[in-house]
Amino acid sequence: MQDYKKQFKGKKITVMGLGLLGRGLGYTKFLSECGANLVVTDLKPLTALKPSLNKLRNHKNIKYVFGKHKLKDFRNKDMIIKSASVPLDSIYIKEAKKNKIPVEMDVSLFAKYAPGVKIIGVTGTRGKSTVTALVYEILKRNKRFLKRNVYIGGNVRGVATLPLLKKVKTGDILVCELDSWQLQGFGEEKMSPHISVFTSFMPDHMNYYDESMKKYFEDKANIFKYQKKDDILIIRTGVKKLIPKNIKSKLIIVNTKNVGKYNFSVPGKFQKENFACAIEVAKQFEIPDSKITQALKNFKGLEGRLQYIKTIEGVKIYNDNNATTPEATIAGIETLKGNKNIILICGGADKRLPLDNFVKVVNKYCKAIIMIPGTGTDILSSRKLKVESYKVENLNEAVEKAKKLAKTGNIILFSPAFASFGQFNNEYERGDLFMKIIKKLK
Repeated sequence: MQDYKKQFKGKKITVMGLGLLGRGLGYTKFLSECGANLVVTDLKPLTALKPSLNKLRNHKNIKYVFGKHKLKDFRNKDMIIKSASVPLDSIYIKEAKKNKIPVEMDVSLFAKYAPGVKIIGVTGTRGKSTVTALVYEILKRNKRFLKRNVYIGGNVRGVATLPLLKKVKTGDILVCELDSWQLQGFGEEKMSPHISVFTSFMPDHMNYYDESMKKYFEDKANIFKYQKKDDILIIRTGVKKLIPKNIKSKLIIVNTKNVGKYNFSVPGKFQKENFACAIEVAKQFEIPDSKITQALKNFKGLEGRLQYIKTIEGVKIYNDNNATTPEATIAGIETLKGNKNIILICGGADKRLPLDNFVKVVNKYCKAIIMIPGTGTDILSSRKLKVESYKVENLNEAVEKAKKLAKTGNIILFSPAFASFGQFNNEYERGDLFMKIIKKLK
């Protein structure tokens, strides 16, 4: 992709949302280095964005707007690049479209300017991170067999995809995790990945989608909507009923019967289907079973996804920070369930998701529930919890309380079931704090 700089040099571009996760920083820095004239606008105040801004201080072709957006920054531009979670009804995006300004997103913009790169996209309410990591691990370890380089992008912490234009060559592979927001960009471009994986679909982000599963699915469906006849869609069984019969791509429904021959130690029944999805992707590249086995041998799962941390005085501690929906927390509880042996730490910001089944599972399998502050916590605490329940001021207090309640054979499970906003800037900040607290425990 030798001409990538020409695509952006001298262009007037508004970046909507710099953020703190590193993705906005990554593509902003890249665009600046390409010679674009940038306006970076973010609703957060300058003080909150200092970690990102410090890394851009030598870039003189960037103007900033903090704490608000201005309509004028969405006029007379060559391009708008929006971050994830920009509201569907954003007046600023409407202003850009009214003025016929292209609205782009990180991964889809990369795909637009790197047509020679084979893109593997993974989405799903649950499982997408694990499948993305597995696919990347298998392909990366077999790049000599594939005779091409393999990269990772999309919804991965600290990774911006657009700057990969500096590295990739025709024939290379990009494995990317695509949440519903990143898939909005693919919808705008009317494109889908060459190989798509759709792991699961269940209620999430209803606060964003105005409690409409239809709107949520419309974004998710961009993973396959524009695939061509030579493309491939791989799905877990639970997604089958959602896929239209008239799709152009080849549909593969994963079978978990043969997964047992591959060694993996990640807990959870649902993980078998995740492994099956990753293995199916590897088979599309004709990677032999022996090489797949080697790649999977040391895979222990991802941080914050039912991650075993350590045992203290006979009490096992798990970090399931990335379980940001009741359904995700239910899956963790049901994987670890014993005889009312779980002390659950949960709570956070409401996403307008149903709680009835969650309360039933907590009452059935948990010894106690400890809740950190948030709008979701306020709703949950008003439900009929039949186990010991406590509301605390912060995560430190929650861990202290859990440790006091725990006896030998118990499990402390940190699985929030809600979003992180309110007490934290994002879920990663919350997970980092939990890990820091637990590492100090003896």
